[in-house]
Amino acid sequence: MTLLDRMLIRSFLKAYVVCLVSFLSLYIVVDLFSNLEDFADKNSGLLPILKHITYYYGFKVTQIFDRLCEAILLIAAAFTVALIQRNNELVPLLSAGVSTRRVVRPILLTAFALLTLTVANQESIIPHIASKLMNDRDDPNGEKPILVQGAYEPNGIHIEGEIAMRLEGMLVKPFYVVIPENIAGCLINLSARQGRFVSPGEGPRTGGWLLTDTNPPELKDWNRPDILEFIDEGKYFLHIQEVDFDTITRNRTWYTFASTPRLHVELQKPDSSRLAPMAVLFHMRLTRPVVGMILVLAGLSVILRDQNRNIFLSAGLCLVLCAMFFVVQFTCKSLGDNEYISPALSAWIPVLLFGPFSFTLFDAVHT
Repeated sequence: MTLLDRMLIRSFLKAYVVCLVSFLSLYIVVDLFSNLEDFADKNSGLLPILKHITYYYGFKVTQIFDRLCEAILLIAAAFTVALIQRNNELVPLLSAGVSTRRVVRPILLTAFALLTLTVANQESIIPHIASKLMNDRDDPNGEKPILVQGAYEPNGIHIEGEIAMRLEGMLVKPFYVVIPENIAGCLINLSARQGRFVSPGEGPRTGGWLLTDTNPPELKDWNRPDILEFIDEGKYFLHIQEVDFDTITRNRTWYTFASTPRLHVELQKPDSSRLAPMAVLFHMRLTRPVVGMILVLAGLSVILRDQNRNIFLSAGLCLVLCAMFFVVQFTCKSLGDNEYISPALSAWIPVLLFGPFSFTLFDAVHT
């Protein structure tokens, strides 16, 4: 690594930090003032409001970064190269026989390395705090009742309810269970006043649902305690494999906060809902590192194509290029979500369109 490489890497990292802080701050300020009532109505006094805002955006910043990371990389790389041109540092290097591609190589490699932050945030941080990110602005702790959606166990048992309370011990009121004929010999419907989810490892009966005030209070000739265990009159314990509290209380966009391996597992289930949008997101996760590389490569090519162009004009052209790419990507995603094209094609069309274009631009840069 030469002195020039270290200088360019430092300049790029400075530009990246400035762009990162600026974009995140701007996003937070605009979102905060657009929804200030949600924070003010929930709290009384300045200090509780500030704590509420800090708590909410402390988690939300990971999601904001996930949305803006490619654009931040592109703009940081563009400004780094544009400042080199503006300070007339590129011409002496070219005169000394250093090619343009060699000059920008450390910027490209550093930008590609920073894409790992995007992957780490997407695969590790966001799935870990997904429950916090799905809470509303006026309910950061998840205190509001949650609507319950039905779900099937792998053995065919259907679990459903109406209202769930997370902070009251993961309760669902009322709680309904339908056991199919292939298990019970006949269709069995259980209706409980409430069902409480017992996480694995909390007691002698764990990893299932504790049903209270259940109708019917007893099941005659029932011999499957490994599935439904009778405890007392009107009290049962339902052993489950997959349908836990989070499964039946998650919102319709829960999968956007899941990791890529989790998406792959969900897509293998025959009863998964919203398969098309989930499949599109899965394929877009696979192409995301390639998309980031293409954007950075195309942005630098636009700037280096005409080295006499004004720095602000070059940066503006990069923004236009970025906007065009995301418009195409959003259009393809919408087509895939609505099943007009296949999920794999919706994710790869932007890559196939802009990939050769970016490499052609970069190859046309004067060296």
